[in-house]
Order: sequence, then structure tokens, then C-alpha cells
Amino acid sequence: MGKSLVIVESKAKAKTINRILGRGFTVKASIGHVRDLPKKLGIDTENGFKPTYVTIRGKGKVLKELKEAAGKSDMVYLASDFDREGEAIAWHIAQLLKLPAEKMRRVVFNEITKRAILSAMEHPGQIDMDKVDAQQARRVLDRLVGYEVSPVLWKTIYYGLSAGRVQSVALRLICEREDEIEAFVAEEYWTIDAVFVTKDGDEVDGRLERIDGKKARITEGEQAHGIVERLTGKDFHVAGLKQKTRKVNPFPPFITSTLQRAAANRMRFTSKRTMAVAQQLYEGLSIAGENVGLITYMRTDSTRMAGEAVAEARDHIVSAFGKEYQAEKPRHYRTRKGAQDAHEAIRPTSVARTPESLKPHLTTDQFRLYQLIWRRFVATQMAQAVYENTTLMIEAEGHGFKATGSVVAFPGWTSAYSAVRSDVKELPALKEGEALGTRSIDANQRFTKPPARYSEATLIKTLESNGIGRPSTYATIVETLKKRKYVSLDKRLFAPTELGRTVWNLLAQVFSDIFNVDFTAQMESDLDRVESGEDAWVDVVGEFYRPFKSRLNDVEGRIEDLKQSLIKETDIPCEKCGSVMVEKWGRNGRFLACSAYPKCKFSRPVEGEEPQEFDVKCQECGAPMLLKHGRFGQFLGCSNYPECKTTMPLPTGVSCPQEKCDGALVQRRSKRGRTFYGCTRYPECSFAIWDKPVPVTCPSCQASFMVEKTTKSRGKQLVCLECGERTSPERETDDV
Repeated sequence: MGKSLVIVESKAKAKTINRILGRGFTVKASIGHVRDLPKKLGIDTENGFKPTYVTIRGKGKVLKELKEAAGKSDMVYLASDFDREGEAIAWHIAQLLKLPAEKMRRVVFNEITKRAILSAMEHPGQIDMDKVDAQQARRVLDRLVGYEVSPVLWKTIYYGLSAGRVQSVALRLICEREDEIEAFVAEEYWTIDAVFVTKDGDEVDGRLERIDGKKARITEGEQAHGIVERLTGKDFHVAGLKQKTRKVNPFPPFITSTLQRAAANRMRFTSKRTMAVAQQLYEGLSIAGENVGLITYMRTDSTRMAGEAVAEARDHIVSAFGKEYQAEKPRHYRTRKGAQDAHEAIRPTSVARTPESLKPHLTTDQFRLYQLIWRRFVATQMAQAVYENTTLMIEAEGHGFKATGSVVAFPGWTSAYSAVRSDVKELPALKEGEALGTRSIDANQRFTKPPARYSEATLIKTLESNGIGRPSTYATIVETLKKRKYVSLDKRLFAPTELGRTVWNLLAQVFSDIFNVDFTAQMESDLDRVESGEDAWVDVVGEFYRPFKSRLNDVEGRIEDLKQSLIKETDIPCEKCGSVMVEKWGRNGRFLACSAYPKCKFSRPVEGEEPQEFDVKCQECGAPMLLKHGRFGQFLGCSNYPECKTTMPLPTGVSCPQEKCDGALVQRRSKRGRTFYGCTRYPECSFAIWDKPVPVTCPSCQASFMVEKTTKSRGKQLVCLECGERTSPERETDDV
């Protein structure tokens, strides 16, 4: 048997697979995509939307190595990820290497384990062109929207802004939620809360629920205080007592969106951080000198679980918790309608590798995320949690107070994966008719609250529930909104910036039906039909593009009107000629310009411009730090200024690489005015570099960060300081 070549996406994965397959195989990595659309549009809209692909800058060396290895091999196995994007990568590689059909096979690995890899190699297939076409349709749609709508923003606000097919819908959700919050009018209401005392001295908390048999509705303080006065000193008794046993099933195993949400809520991970760590766990880590894939593929929308994995979990439950903790029969979950169901749910590749046994081999982030995934999966096969719920009605003078309590009768699955409950509170043993004393009765003024802003977790949940985007896109959508400065974070909640609201208000005037929740969800369904072979991708793109292009032509004639709609008149006189100043948008944000332009060209910044809040606390007073601009560029200043004048250099999000140093790299300025990046522990730690560090793990040696370098010949690249690996920056699709 001759030599075979296996091509995967990452070097970390290649190392693990190479060890498993052995001598008869050579395993190499494409390091992600090898071809993409060019910087220009690259789509022939007059001839079936034919895309023109070009080799990604910096991939020449990789392709040369792949061609040489393919020439020496009898068979080439394309083993990129098993989703639309992975299928497209396999197809592009086959095209560039000019692989004949008889020499090429497609294999997919749901998990990087010996069993899964050997099984996949025994059952190879061919490239699924329906999947390729679905990805091609998405890429073409995103490019058309991004390249043809973004110029509208450039001409009306300023150059460099972007409008993406899905990104703009997410921005719309955030802006419309902010509009709801601002339009919200709080309504006053009052609650009557009492602390009752049993004959044994135990306390019971209750809230007024009913007055003379009707639901209590108290809108005024006078009414509330009158009730308190009427009930003070009265004799209360237990008028009703209900006890109910409630059985609770465990949560389904993780899919991409629920993993991102759980990691955000429980560990405060961003979706980008979650996916980066999950990728490491999936591709394989060194455990006792052996590279092992620890979880199944982390981009999935299916809750399906392999039978052998379920059986292993059930056996572990019996040995670790006891037979009574095992579910009566294997538990399976229904995958939601519209899911692609290409992969299993996210689970450990072996339940026998417990989090505690792996802890010495994992970083803190890796351990915490693996533990979350492991516990959630094991819990799926555990017995129900059982709660004994008690509800009391406590009455006097026709006023009924409600008290609730709950105790855990049997923890079941919560022994592995804790459920967050606020109502687990035991009530003392009482009987109907039993008398109760009162320790206090208080009237409390309250106000209705506006809808909450989106957190990263709730935004992802909303996108998923509306069928917008897919598992591989959620993290990118969120990161792009932040990167474009369309949103800011206020106590880990998204608030639209003035720029973000301006962008959406402009898009809403001309493209509200295109950047629409229902329309975008329908487009996802159309792409699913392409993948299933029901529709041709060219037809799907054409049905979208014809009315879209007509709308664009109409917008071109309205550019001046749109620009004028963004100009705000003020009552501020021009310092040069006395004319009224107007507020406009420029590359650096809002500014004031003389309304007599071009006769008078005076302009100045807008006073009182709100600085952007940064997710960093002041070292002196603990207040949030604000991103500010000074003579020497950006810096962080305390929001309590002038009471607190603390300033900090701009952080990069990268920890100092020096051994035994717990500092971080921040942006600094040399005596000659040149920007560099140094450790916050200076002078104890003197580490410094000229190139900007970015928190991207090296795909070759797994170094914790890379640096940005830009040259005329290669453009912008990410370079590893440890091994010299060069790669393109994370690809920004026009969708985002």
C-alpha cells in the first residue's frame, strides 16, 4: 500500500491525527481557508453570479507544500471540518491541487479520537457539492450586501463603515431595544411584605396577594400605608396549604449557542473566548505525553448523542454516584426544527477523562470549559431532580399573603450540573388553621422596569430563536459589532453607541425590509434548501439580488437627502462669522461645522462628547475606566474625574509572556513619540515589543498571542514570536 496524504485545517489537529494514523500517512494542515473572494467585488452579477476566487495572501508556501505532498501520495484525504465552510475548504483545496476524482476522498471527524478517526478513514466519501453551493451562496450574498450597502454609509456618514447582512439585523435588535427602554414610562406600584412568626419562633416571609378574594393591586402610597395600619396587630392564620412534588429533567447537552450562553453566564467568557478554548479542546492537547482530542466538534446545532457515549456516561454515573442516580432508560433530546444536525452535540470524547484527572494538564480556561461540558453531558443521563414545593396562604381581615418554599427531596442530575434556583427555601412545618404572629408588615414602593438590554448570552439566544445566523457565526457577529464601535458594553450589557444608532437609523430609512428579522431568517431557510439539494444556489441569490439592486439604484438618487437627514441644527454661533453651527459626522465622529460652508470653513469638536466605557476598573477607586483621546493618542481615564485623576495605558488583552510574570501588555509611547507595547509590571518586568500584540493563539505552536505586521509585499499578517508562523488575520466575512 502506498503513502496517503491527509489534509486538515489546523496544525494542532494534524499533530494529533498523525500520531493515530501512523507511518502510512502524512498529515498536513491548510491552516484554514486557502482561497477567497478578492478585495474587489469578485462576483459577475451579469453572468449567473459567478465568483472569482483568488489564493489568500500568505498561503503560497502552504499550497506548495500540499502540492508536493499530494504528488508523492497515492491517495489524498480531505479532512476539513464537517460543515458548509469546511466542505468549501475541501473543494477549494481539491481545485487548487487539481486532484482527480479517483485520487481524492472526503473524510470527516466529529471527534479527534483513535476510534472516530479510524472509523472515518474506513468509510470515506466524496465532497458534498450541495454543501459547497450553500456556503458559496452565503458568501456571495454577504459580499453583495457588504460591498453594495457599505458605500451608502461611506457617502452619508464617513468612509470605512460596514453594513453586513446579519450584523445589521443584530444591530437593529440592540437599537430597537434601546428605543423601547428610552420610551418606557415607569408605573408606580406598592407591595405589602410581612414576616410572620410561628409558635416555635420560626419566621415565614409572605407577600400580599389577594384582598377580599381579588388580586391585590396597590398603586398609591396612601392606599398601601392604610393596609399596613389596618393589619398591624391583627391575628393571622394559615388559611390554605398546598404541597406538590415537582420532578425536573436535566438540560439537553450543549450545542454551540447554549455553550456560549452558559460560559457567558457562569464564567463571564465572551463568545469569542469560549470558541477559542473549545477549539483547543477539540483539536487535541498533550495529556501525559500524548495528544488527545477532549471534546466533539464545537460548531453544532444538534442535541444528538452517540449511543456508545450515552452508555459510557450511564456506567460512570452508577460507579460515581450510585444506581439511584442513573436515569431509568437512556435519555435523548429532540433537535430543534431547522437545525442542520450535521454533528453530534458537544460532549467529552470520553467520560472516563474526568475534569479532575485532566486538571494538571489544562490551563485554567481549558479546565473550566471542559468541566462545564463534561458535567452537562453526564447530567443528561441522570435521574430527575425532585423538589417538594409548599405554598401557604396566610390571612387576616380578608387579606391573603402568599409564602412559598421548596426543598430538595432528591438532587438527581443537579449533583453533576448544578441548577441555579432562587426559590429553594424550606418553610417550617405548619398546619391549616394554625395561628401566626407578625414580626413586621411593611409597605414598599416599587416601579415597573423597562426591558433589559441584551447581554452577549441573550443576544445569541435571540438570534438563534429567530433562526438568524448559524453556530459558526454567532461569535463573529458579536465581535464585529464591538470592533466597529457600533455598540459599547455597560455592565456587560450592549448599548448602541451614537455611531451605531446613526448607522441603523440610516439603514432603516432605505433597507428596513432587508435588514429584517423575518427576512434574514427566511434567507437561512433558503440556504438550508440549497444544502439539501432542493434549490439551486444561483436561483436563491438571483431572487434576492434583483429587488435589492433596484432598491440600491433608488438610494443612489437620495444620497444628498440622506446626508441632510443626519445634519442637526444647533443654536451655537460660529466663532468666525457668527452663522449658526450644525452638527455633522466625520471620520473621527461628530463635529460642529459652520452652516455658511463653503464660505466659512470653521469647525470644531462637539463639546461634552461621551467617552466610551471600557471593561476595566480604576485601580484607585474602582469606578469604570473610559476610553479617552489626548495629545499622544488614546488612553484610559477614570470616570470619576476630576475627583479621581487616575489614568492607564490602553490594554491589548494579552498577558505578559515572561515566565512568572502576572502583568499584561499595554500600549505605551516612547520618548520619541513612537508607539510600543510593554508590561504593566515595569520596571520589575522590562518585556517590550514594537509590533501590536493580538490575543490570537498561534495555530502552529499554540503560543498565547501573535503580533500584527504589515509589509508592502504581504499586507497585514499575524506572526508568532515563538515559531515564526505567519497567517492572515481572522477573515472578516462581508456578512459581519
